[in-house]
Amino acid sequence: MPIAVRSIRTEWEGALATGSGVFAGGSSGALDGLPVTWAARTEQPGGKTSPEELAAAAHSSCFSMAFALRLGEHDVTPQHISVEATVTFDAVDGVPTITTSALKVRARIEGLDDDRFARIVDEAAELCPVSRLFAGARIT
Repeated sequence: MPIAVRSIRTEWEGALATGSGVFAGGSSGALDGLPVTWAARTEQPGGKTSPEELAAAAHSSCFSMAFALRLGEHDVTPQHISVEATVTFDAVDGVPTITTSALKVRARIEGLDDDRFARIVDEAAELCPVSRLFAGARIT
């Protein structure tokens, strides 16, 4: 049995360049009504979101949780963790592709040297399901 299953629907109206979508029926309801457009994806967001922003949110939040877990397993309690994910959308051989998700991890943790910090970051990267998703996933 899975740990969790979540879903959301996008209702899209119109052509790609001029149309727009809205999220609906989300498992939590937190994203319901949030607009998404091609312009928000490729130009200025203008208060709308994009798949890349949502992927970045998923990656930064997932990694934060994995890092907090691994720190706890090392008997370390962070005072603060900040994880910024920057997802890049670009053309690869003429095909629109999410090419990278770069994480910037900053934390306020007493009694943890740089080497140990780096080792625990690496452990969190191996644990984070969204990090593994970016490495490839089966799509049905």
